Amino acid sequence: FDDKDILAIYMDGIIVDKRHILAAIGVDSDGGKHLLGLASGSSENAEVVKDLLNGLIERGLPTGRDYLFVIDGSKALRAAIETVFGKRAQVQRCRTHKMRNVTDRLPKEVASQVSAVLKAAYKLPEKEGLAKLKTQAAWLKTEYPDAAASLLEGLEETFTVNRLGLSPALMRCLCTTNIIENPNGAVRRVTRRVTRYRDADMAMRWTATGFLEAEKTFRKISGVDDLWILATALLRSTGKSVDQDLKSA
Repeated sequence: FDDKDILAIYMDGIIVDKRHILAAIGVDSDGGKHLLGLASGSSENAEVVKDLLNGLIERGLPTGRDYLFVIDGSKALRAAIETVFGKRAQVQRCRTHKMRNVTDRLPKEVASQVSAVLKAAYKLPEKEGLAKLKTQAAWLKTEYPDAAASLLEGLEETFTVNRLGLSPALMRCLCTTNIIENPNGAVRRVTRRVTRYRDADMAMRWTATGFLEAEKTFRKISGVDDLWILATALLRSTGKSVDQDLKSA
């Protein structure tokens, strides 16, 4: 990967033949999406995550750069990223997972109201959005303490794209793990061809085949023209001055 300027890395898991497989997809500075790697094991296992990340480094992913990682709420996944990349990792928690985790703990009529509050808060600047959702959590705590706790867990990292000052188009793509979940359909179509898996290696090979098939249809990320904002936030050179960037925005 030393010939690609990877800005964002999506990480998520898929189950093939009852086996957990962790995948990583990267977005480069031109908006292209690339399958970076796979590892056999769950995102809930920090050692599996570290093995995948260290494998990417061995294959040329520079360690001296900042990256935006887009992940679900797995604590092991978050911890492994922290161990390998430290302060160079900007982590965005998936908002779709956050909403689901909160609303699944609520009655239907309350869930729809809370969902609307979350969507509105995520459109606000980081400070105002966080304040709005902490107020919502305080309201929930009396009757729905589990939902309140779920809302507050890792809440600040659901606002990372706001803190980085990204455009609305970029935020929509970089605030959820949808980009890495979308190829799962292709993976399942390919892996269904196998009637019996002999071992974990076989499941990995067929999963890789599915992702590579999906990669052929990858389009550039939405908001590609605004990627200079993410590059600047990650302290990368955009090849233009800030003034030029602002004029072209």
